[in-house]
Amino acid sequence: MFKALRRRFEAWVTRGQRPAHDAVRLERRRIYILPTRYGYAFAALLFVLFLWSINYSNSMGFAFTFLLVAVAHNSMWQAHDTLLGLIVHPGNAEPTFVGQEAQFRFRLENPDPKPRYGVGLQWGDLLPQYVDAPASGAVVATLAIPAKRRGWLRPGRIKVLTRFPLGLLQSWSWVEFESASLVYPQPRGYRPLPTALPSSSGGGLHEMGPGSEDYAGFRPYAPGDSPRRIAWKASSRSEQLLVKRFTDQARPELWLDWALLGDDPVEARLAQLCQWVLKAENEGRRYGLRLPGVAIPPGQGDRQRRRCLEALALF
Repeated sequence: MFKALRRRFEAWVTRGQRPAHDAVRLERRRIYILPTRYGYAFAALLFVLFLWSINYSNSMGFAFTFLLVAVAHNSMWQAHDTLLGLIVHPGNAEPTFVGQEAQFRFRLENPDPKPRYGVGLQWGDLLPQYVDAPASGAVVATLAIPAKRRGWLRPGRIKVLTRFPLGLLQSWSWVEFESASLVYPQPRGYRPLPTALPSSSGGGLHEMGPGSEDYAGFRPYAPGDSPRRIAWKASSRSEQLLVKRFTDQARPELWLDWALLGDDPVEARLAQLCQWVLKAENEGRRYGLRLPGVAIPPGQGDRQRRRCLEALALF
C-alpha cells in the first residue's frame, strides 16, 4: 500500500513534466526535501532533550539542544544545494537481450566551482548509485535496468537524490528522458541451424569460407571472422587487420526462415531465430533472415548481426 501511495504521489508531483530530449537543469521548484528515518529519530531525540532541559531548567541542556538544531538546519540547506543547479544529461545504453540488464549511463555536470558529494541516481525500488561530481566537471553514473521484454526499453522517471552531509534529510528530484535501449529476444531454442542451399543469384562471385581454393585477395577484418583467415604478414604492412578472401561461383546461402519453425508461438520462434543468428555469426557463416514482411539478404559481420537482431526485436 505504501508503494502504491508513493507512486501516486510521484505521478501527481511530476504531472506537468514531459520526457526531455536534452539535458535537464535542476531548479528550486523541482527539488524536494524530507527527513530520513534517521532524521525523524534525530528529531525525537531533540524533543526529549528539550523536555529534559525544561524539566531541570538546565541552561547547558538548552544550549546543546539548540546547537543540534542548528546542525540539522545547516544539513538541510546543504542537502538542497547539492542538487540545485546540477545538470543531468540523457542516458545512453547499448542493446541487450531479454533477461539481462540495460546499462544506462547518465552524465551529471556540476557547473559550480565546488564539488558535490553523494549524488545518487535511482530507478524504481533498486538501490541508488552514488557518485561524486567534481568541481566544474562531470561524472557518469550507470543505472542497470532489467530488460524484461523485447523492443524499446525506456527508463521512465529517474530519481536524483542526495543525503549529504549527515544522512538526516533526503533531497531529491525526478527527471525523465526520451532515450531508450533496444532489447533483443532471449536466444533460446533446441533446433540446429537449417541446411544451407546453393545460391540462386547465378554466376556472381561470392565470398567463400576457408575450404575454397579460389583465392581473391584481402578485405578488412570484421567481428566474427575466423582467426585462421587473418593475413598476419599483410596486416603487418597495413594500418588495419586484413582477412584472406576466397570466391566461388556457387556459394551456399543459409536462410533463417520464420516458416521453418512450424506452429511454434511467436516469442518461441523469435527466440529460436535469435539463437540461429548468433550461432551462424559465431561460426563465420553468411546468412539471411526471413520474417513475415521482412527479408534481409545474406551477409556476415557485426552489421548483419545487428540488422537481424533489430528486426527480431521490433517484429
